[in-house]
Amino acid sequence: MPDNERPLMTKDDMDDGIRGLAEGIVAANEGEENIALAGIFTRGVPLARRIAAKIASLGGPKVLVGTIDITQYRDDLSTFRMVPKLEGSDIPFDIDGLNVVLCDEVIFTGRSVRAALDELLNFGRPKRVQLAVLVDRGGREFPVQPDFAALKVTLAPGERVAVRFEEVDGQDTCTVQTQASPR
Repeated sequence: MPDNERPLMTKDDMDDGIRGLAEGIVAANEGEENIALAGIFTRGVPLARRIAAKIASLGGPKVLVGTIDITQYRDDLSTFRMVPKLEGSDIPFDIDGLNVVLCDEVIFTGRSVRAALDELLNFGRPKRVQLAVLVDRGGREFPVQPDFAALKVTLAPGERVAVRFEEVDGQDTCTVQTQASPR
């Protein structure tokens, strides 16, 4: 691990957190026939798929899984050196009247969630939208709070949470990265 990183969650902690998210989602949606999960690209996608698998293994209701690409809805595109790759959203089911859970690995300012809501509503009118995150690091700029969070942390300025999933990054880790101080 680089000098500017410290562990926040181990692979086992991440697995336990995902189980907790799955249990919380099932409990909050008791009586629903279907639960729809929409993973926000990039790392919200494996999170949504893992939550769906955990709900299935717990004998929960049917889980529908889709993906949300927020690239076109970002309010910070002009600050990027390279524009992120456009993945395209894939919601292969009707969301009208469904409880939809947006999934993202980290919530910080709330801007990604705002963008995801804009994109999600292009697919229909859900009954309710909830938010599940692996890590809530505080620091909101928008009035958005997760309904489900595996871990809540407070970080110092200049620190950020880095979540890696094996499906995307080749390993499961969750660390805090400290930006180098300018000299």
